[in-house]
Amino acid sequence: MFVVSEKLAAALMTEAAGFEAVEAVFAAMARGEATNFPVIREAIGHADALYGFKSGFDRAGLTLGLKSGGYWPGNAAKGLANHQSTVFLFDPNTGRPTAVVGGNYLTAIRTAAASAISIKYLARADSRTLGVVGAGHQSHFQVRAAVTQRTFDRVVAWNLHPEMLDGLEKTVRDLGLAFEAMERPSLCAEADVIITITSSHDPLLSAEWVRSGTHLACMGTDTKGKMEVDRTLVAKASVFTDAIAQSVTIGESQHAVGAGLLAADAITLIGDVINGIQPGRASVEEITLFDGTGVGLQDLAVARAVVAIAVERGLGEAVEF
Repeated sequence: MFVVSEKLAAALMTEAAGFEAVEAVFAAMARGEATNFPVIREAIGHADALYGFKSGFDRAGLTLGLKSGGYWPGNAAKGLANHQSTVFLFDPNTGRPTAVVGGNYLTAIRTAAASAISIKYLARADSRTLGVVGAGHQSHFQVRAAVTQRTFDRVVAWNLHPEMLDGLEKTVRDLGLAFEAMERPSLCAEADVIITITSSHDPLLSAEWVRSGTHLACMGTDTKGKMEVDRTLVAKASVFTDAIAQSVTIGESQHAVGAGLLAADAITLIGDVINGIQPGRASVEEITLFDGTGVGLQDLAVARAVVAIAVERGLGEAVEF
């Protein structure tokens, strides 16, 4: 069995490799060659933590495994990341474990890759202003991935705690882009692409604020009850997702579908767009929305990629098991 530590995974994995791995697995999912198994996510009744499993099997890439982890809100005070995860890979021919991989950095990479993929296939080609709602740890990954897909020259951002915007501003300016903090209605009026990356349970954006032609990548809603944008905005948009079953139960679409404003069969798999089976953006006026729920196969794909890099470079640790 091969062990790739959190530190080594962060040192080896690139955003480009993460993008390639996630794009390939989304395409495999849409072709029916890769399957996500039901998600388990529960409050454990200790440390206010949420803990769970995401797992699946990619027959195209022969990748079998699971990600185990969750959210510990008290970790920041201990100098640790609130989100903690580990990926376990298995030989699909025998069931034997093949790798254990630190998953924190990889989770950030794969989440950013998903939104960047949505920008590649759904955002207007002339998009120049990127809006970011949320300024936590993940927002930095989101911005760095997004700028690889369009020629953005400006980032406008909002966060519930404005003091956190300073860190995001540094990341943006290091990329050579202009930065401006602004309130949400103004952000929506300015942005061509909006990424939401929060843990909100109340809508942060309304349908009246978002202008025609905007692409939204809603990346924070991955649990029943979470909500980043108003359900009428979801219903107004052309909706795409990584996994329809998750989109309608734990994703951003859960509220619009639950209210009868959006039908599940109106949601398009982003993998079908990647494969050329379904069109992406139909017009410059259309509002497109990617409901990024986060699937276990994303984690397995990036873990497999970083293990391959580690093996090729003679790094990591092989252990008897």
